Amino acid sequence: MPTLIENRTLKDNIALCSELGLNFIELNMNFPEYQIDKLENTTYFIDAAKNAGIYYTIHLDENLNIADFNPLVTGAYLETVRRTIAVAKQFINLRDTYGNRAQPLVINMHMHHGIFITLPDRKVQMYERDFETYMASFSHFRDSCEKWIYDAPIIICVENTDGFKNYEQKAIDFLLQSPKFKLTWDIGHSKALGEKDAPFLMNHEEHLAHFHIHDGSEKPPKNHLALGDGEIDILERLRLAEKQNSRCVLETKTIEALRKSVKWLKDHEVRQKQ
Repeated sequence: MPTLIENRTLKDNIALCSELGLNFIELNMNFPEYQIDKLENTTYFIDAAKNAGIYYTIHLDENLNIADFNPLVTGAYLETVRRTIAVAKQFINLRDTYGNRAQPLVINMHMHHGIFITLPDRKVQMYERDFETYMASFSHFRDSCEKWIYDAPIIICVENTDGFKNYEQKAIDFLLQSPKFKLTWDIGHSKALGEKDAPFLMNHEEHLAHFHIHDGSEKPPKNHLALGDGEIDILERLRLAEKQNSRCVLETKTIEALRKSVKWLKDHEVRQKQ
């Protein structure tokens, strides 16, 4: 399950996770209670997880921008990633006990589009204009993550959101040359965009390692719906996730939608695999 805004505390999220029979929570670093200085209190998080028999994955701040042209900003985000990897290493034993050892522990990230300049006839993406500088940042990022992760069973998964830009696809192709990087398929985001990212994701099917599962529709564009409330062939996507031995987050945004989604899975006899 994801971190839900209706749950103000880790205890609340864990109680719901246990009640619904789910086995992990994706801690979302967009929330103040899951910033890196809070996550570094690993004893608190580990003890709480052990008491409930669950484990964690981590979702990096959506503002994470490791290619920002300001080196002070880039440095702060890189340091956040470094420290997040260190936290994830402390969570590996939880995964080994309550999860699937065959699935590396996931740190999920978004691609930041950067800024654009509006001209009279078009918009110019700065990362596209200064592509070599952009890619140099990703080269440094990939090398750094490989060093920080080293031999730990941790991967960083790049998630689709509102459509990968061409320059982002090139950067992702570069990241995927490293075994430390994989892909997250957010099936709701994908559907709401008319499956714009689906060809790219399917062309990299062997790199799919994480799924954000929620329903969605194209017209009108909606996502984060409870399973069964949209237009997605959920079972087809779950079969693909199983084929790739991917971990799945039921990424609804409300407790009600999460409860409904768990019921939908039970009604369709979908069982989680440890």
